[in-house]
Amino acid sequence: MKLIIAAIKPFKLEEVREALTGIGVRGMMVTEIKGFGAQSGHTEIYRGAEYAVNFVPKVKLEIVVADNLADEVVETILKAAKTDKIGDGKIFVLDVNQAVRVRTGEAGDEAL
Repeated sequence: MKLIIAAIKPFKLEEVREALTGIGVRGMMVTEIKGFGAQSGHTEIYRGAEYAVNFVPKVKLEIVVADNLADEVVETILKAAKTDKIGDGKIFVLDVNQAVRVRTGEAGDEAL
């Protein structure tokens, strides 16, 4: 099993969710986060005063899938989240040793 963590622009969330459900992803966890990378924040003007926004709002997706679906999930996120502008986000893929469904006690791929 693989854990796929993706940080994307918030307005792309629904498009990514639809694309992932279209390839058979049955669930994900979503968290609103703030961060910075190459984008390094930006400046905004509020009531005539300019100020720096050092952390940019993002959405973090956490998806656990069977090994054979991981590459397709990554490609789907890439296509759906891409805007060709700085700050599109990052995707990380990690190994998962165990998963257990709390309700039934099913383990491994059956828990997904």
